[in-house]
Amino acid sequence: MSVLRWAELTRERLSELLPEALVVLPVGATEQHGRHLATGTDALLATSAAERAVSLAAESAPRKLVLAPTLAFGASDHHLPFGGTLSLRPETLLAILLDLARSVAECGGRRLVLVNGHGGNRGICSAAAAAASVRNPVAVAYTDYWDAAVGADLAGVDGGDTPLPGHAGGFETSLVLAVAPELVVDRTERSAVPEIPQVTGLEIHRQASWHEQDGYTDQPAHATADRGEVWLDHLVSVLADRLVDLAKAL
Repeated sequence: MSVLRWAELTRERLSELLPEALVVLPVGATEQHGRHLATGTDALLATSAAERAVSLAAESAPRKLVLAPTLAFGASDHHLPFGGTLSLRPETLLAILLDLARSVAECGGRRLVLVNGHGGNRGICSAAAAAASVRNPVAVAYTDYWDAAVGADLAGVDGGDTPLPGHAGGFETSLVLAVAPELVVDRTERSAVPEIPQVTGLEIHRQASWHEQDGYTDQPAHATADRGEVWLDHLVSVLADRLVDLAKAL
């Protein structure tokens, strides 16, 4: 089924659709992904996940789904020292998301979901969803696309133990190999990745963690296109189900 894309619709068509539709806004980033992945990886994967999930969900959702253009910039200041990064300050990203939610509401939209593709955006997307729903007559949901990859059956598929989502490691590199393999330059074994301190029940942010690594959090050499396909198929199916449930609930 074809996807209804905001950027391809006229104002009249959008005015007809938005009062009952669910608007899906992918939120990515443009930042360094080691020496082997393109800087647009997060935007690419957020777009791919959202686009495929919207197409699948449209078959059974009780209302229309409208795919908004991807926000290709995120909160990536921690990647600036590596180069190749276009970053928004957290407060700037929050303001942009609030403006976009306000715009959806002003256009008649009443339902919006943010599909995030960058770890640095998580808290900001959550705050934006909460604040936007208070300031505008619009219900706003938020999800990280990689959460839907949990539980994928990788039995029999080659690869190492891979954290989700990591950064420029086995998970993201596998997905890019599945979606756009020409964007993977080199994924040979890299130097050891320093251990990041972890304490159960706490989220730790530490500047030194990024200075101790080469721009990736786990080995891209563990990536394969087969693993990427398994993860992608699973997460798209789960995300599509969640969009259908959301369309029913709102």
